[in-house]
Amino acid sequence: MSVVTASTDIMAPPQDIWAIVMDPLRLGDWVTIHRRLLHADAGPPRVGFQMEQLLHLRGVNITVHWELVECQPYQRAVWRGHGPARSSASTEYHIDPMPGGARFDYRNEFHAPLGFIGALASRALVGGIPERETTLTLARLRALLAAQA
Repeated sequence: MSVVTASTDIMAPPQDIWAIVMDPLRLGDWVTIHRRLLHADAGPPRVGFQMEQLLHLRGVNITVHWELVECQPYQRAVWRGHGPARSSASTEYHIDPMPGGARFDYRNEFHAPLGFIGALASRALVGGIPERETTLTLARLRALLAAQA
């Protein structure tokens, strides 16, 4: 298992942040490893909402099927994902209002297939890429919202 966490202060109201991070059609605007949205349910985000996303990491495209398992509008969202070879992931967004904007906390937990051996192989292949990509992703989100202001 690998866990990546990051936070950033964004000078935008929580509802503006929520509108971008919860819109599957906007993933390409801020998520650096996003390549394509393959499917997304219609309507607003809600528990049970599903989407399928093509991600690109270290030269490999992977498809992840996501389901929204927690949804507190403008505050918190938790996605559970399933990828190839029984890999799984959980991604959490938490938006905490502050004067002039909000703090956006991001957490991703990835479970490699094949248990301990898969986790070792994943660390060897991926290295520090998740942390770098998360930092770049949050910088892109912050810049996107600053440009909208």
